[in-house]
Amino acid sequence: MTDAVVAEEKLGSLATRALVSGGMLEEDARSVAQVLVLADLFGLRTHGVSRVMQYLDRVKVGGIDARAVVATNRVAPGLSLVDGANGMGPLVGMRALEAAMASAREVGIGAAFARASNHFGPIMPYALIAAEEGFASIIGTNATTTIAPWGGMDTRLGNNPLGIGVPAPGSDPILLDLAMSVAARAKIRRALKQGASIPEGWATDPKGQPTTDPTAALAGFLLPFGGHKGYGLALLVDLLSGVLSGASYLTRVKAWDKQPEAHQDLGHFFILIDTKRLAAPDELARRMADFKDIIRSTPAADPERPVRLPGDTEFDLLRRQRAEGVAVAAEDLEALEVLAEQSQS
Repeated sequence: MTDAVVAEEKLGSLATRALVSGGMLEEDARSVAQVLVLADLFGLRTHGVSRVMQYLDRVKVGGIDARAVVATNRVAPGLSLVDGANGMGPLVGMRALEAAMASAREVGIGAAFARASNHFGPIMPYALIAAEEGFASIIGTNATTTIAPWGGMDTRLGNNPLGIGVPAPGSDPILLDLAMSVAARAKIRRALKQGASIPEGWATDPKGQPTTDPTAALAGFLLPFGGHKGYGLALLVDLLSGVLSGASYLTRVKAWDKQPEAHQDLGHFFILIDTKRLAAPDELARRMADFKDIIRSTPAADPERPVRLPGDTEFDLLRRQRAEGVAVAAEDLEALEVLAEQSQS
């Protein structure tokens, strides 16, 4: 698969226009494009603009409502419920993030729980947007079932990602965005598409046996990182994002790849803390700089691989791609261009 390089602004414009051609309002499409382009800037390409075509395919069969009106209900000063109305996941995610930020600005801490949503991209873009506004964040979502409960032989849990971010005024925030499996299912699909095998330890076949065959892995289930610890985290993320939000959970979540026409009813949660209520920005900047230095100055076991912080690799790539252009699969860029042209016809 060959890559193409495109300027960030152009990629955002193409993604927005492509989404509009699929039925979205322009303002809503810009919100979705912002999340997906940031994903590509960070190098999270399985969750970037390549998802536009997937989302719009589901719109065509009724699985996603491109014109959904996302509704926010503030049920307490620091707490909101967001009804995604089966809209685009990144749109629902952005509206929930905005609701949580509004509460945090007013009362110091804000939470938003979203339901009736779909795949909302990676967590890191939302955590970055929050950090740039001075908010620490804890963000999570549930997902289609791909992980078996620890010791089990059937998939009952999603690969439910969790993100935590802390701002560092004047420099890069520290952002952690992790799924609960050793490897994401999207990476296995990519290996299958490329005709490649997968490393042992990523997944099992349907009988629970380790496999390096991506076809068998996709028919089986993912392995959680850390064994029972990863399983426990995946379960708690689903309780917060699925049960508490009023969304579907565990096996109640519909699989978009098996039932593209079904409403997934995913749930997300956003918990934000206004760090300016805890410390002046210059004081937080000083403490974060000291924190980073203590970690990065750790003697490295391999001198060629210095100790890094969560997000360092992604921020290095973000800066380079903002300067030189964003790398995307050439076929994805071509598909976006075709869709974008349709929005003008």
